[in-house]
Order: sequence, then structure tokens, then C-alpha cells
Amino acid sequence: MGAIRGIIRKGQVIMAEPADLPDETEVEIVPVGLASPAGEEGTMSPDEIARTLAAMDEVEPFEMTEQEEAAIAADRRARKEWEKARFLEHADRLRGAWE
Repeated sequence: MGAIRGIIRKGQVIMAEPADLPDETEVEIVPVGLASPAGEEGTMSPDEIARTLAAMDEVEPFEMTEQEEAAIAADRRARKEWEKARFLEHADRLRGAWE
């Protein structure tokens, strides 16, 4: 059985669908935003590892031309200069918000 989904209403869990669990089954409720990211809940099974490696083998490498690399580098430089030029202005606004 996978995860059981529901919402909290007046302090009680209201399930989206009935759970096929016997009475007195102990469960653990973790709010969706606080749940561990996928894959951090335990060791991967050999089947999960094989599927992951197979999916990784299908990914084609990302390659850029010299012109594309130069364009990205120029854009980064321009953004850095823009941020540096506006840093003090932004810092003054933040300082004013805290005063």
C-alpha cells in the first residue's frame, strides 16, 4: 500500500479515500511540505538501483557550441555588473525596512 493522503480539518485527519487498513493499525502522519525528499526514506532496492541506472544511461550529454558558451559567459558578466551597480541601492532599501 502506498501513502494515504488526506487533510486536517478541526484537528482530525480526513482521508481522501478510505484506507484498507484494519482497526488499531498504527500510522505516522507527516505534513506534505515536511516530508523527506524522495529517496531519503531508506536504502534503494536492487530493482530501484537498476531502473535508476538505466534511466541515467538514456540521458544524452548536454553540449554547447563555443558561441553558446561565450554568450552565457557574457550574460553572466552583464548580470554581475548589473547586480554590483544596484547593490548599495538594494542594501539601503533593506536597511530602511529594518529601521
